[in-house]
Amino acid sequence: MAQGGDGGNPFAEPPDLDNPFQDPAVTQHRPPPPPQYATLDVYNPFDGHEQAQPLPSAPPAPAKPPPAAAPQAPRRPSPTDPKNYGSYGTQQAAAAATADLLRQQEELNRKAEELDRREQELRHAEALGGASPPRQNNWPPLPAFCPVQPCFFQDIPMEIPQEFQRIVTTMYYLWLCSAASLLLNFVASLAWFCVSTERGADFGLALLWALIFTPCSFVCWYRPMYKAFRSDSSFNFFVFFFIFFVQDVVYVLQAIGIPGWGFSGWISALMVLKTNPAVAVLMLLVALLFTGIAVLGIVLLKRIHSLYRRTGASFQKAQEEFAAGVFANPAVRTAAASAAFRGP
Repeated sequence: MAQGGDGGNPFAEPPDLDNPFQDPAVTQHRPPPPPQYATLDVYNPFDGHEQAQPLPSAPPAPAKPPPAAAPQAPRRPSPTDPKNYGSYGTQQAAAAATADLLRQQEELNRKAEELDRREQELRHAEALGGASPPRQNNWPPLPAFCPVQPCFFQDIPMEIPQEFQRIVTTMYYLWLCSAASLLLNFVASLAWFCVSTERGADFGLALLWALIFTPCSFVCWYRPMYKAFRSDSSFNFFVFFFIFFVQDVVYVLQAIGIPGWGFSGWISALMVLKTNPAVAVLMLLVALLFTGIAVLGIVLLKRIHSLYRRTGASFQKAQEEFAAGVFANPAVRTAAASAAFRGP
């Protein structure tokens, strides 16, 4: 008995009998199957098999990272390398810092010179047996051939504390301006007297004010202010406040310029403006100077009063200083001893 195509089943039909694509006449014209690639490394997309798909394979091993390079030492710039000067703001800040350092250096040098000078004075005092070295008067600065010698010793950087040197210097300049204004007032009054002979009283009073107010203002209010800041003296502070307040009132009267008082102020200058403009311009300049001095005097008086309140001075302390100064005076002690010896 004949055997079928399916093993031992005689009733089975041949498997390719109903499949027309298995006909040898068709299969001989079919293109060959595409090659099967094991990996992507041997795949060539231009081998003529456009429809070929590579078989899946294991992913390639990850590449090892390159070893980290060792840190290199910073290279020293050569003289030929271009220099980076920074932005304009950086340069401006550096310039400001340099100026501040120079200013501090100058201040330190000045303080070092002051300390050296004081050290020399102390050494000189020790050489004299502990007595204070005599200080030669240096104000007013007069030439050596002048028969009148300086009457006061004045050295603001050495005698005045650092925080008060500016205000003392400003008050000294104020006194200089007041002396210059009195001298200019005398010149303006002389010019007014030359164009109007009936103004002889103003000319005489202007000369008198220049001769009296210049030295008296220095002795009566500038020197007490100087000694007050030098030794923190409450008594000198009170003397200065009282006298300088009167001085400010005089400054205001000078600026007003009442005719017949010897002051070339605003009223006197406006009177001369109608008759002689040239003399009026000079008097207006004096009036403007008197006004500026009066305003500055009021401002400085308030400023010194605020400094005085911070120093811890008081009226009781001023009384104690006055009593101590009076009883320390040899003339007063001699008079008191003689009065006690005589008895009632």
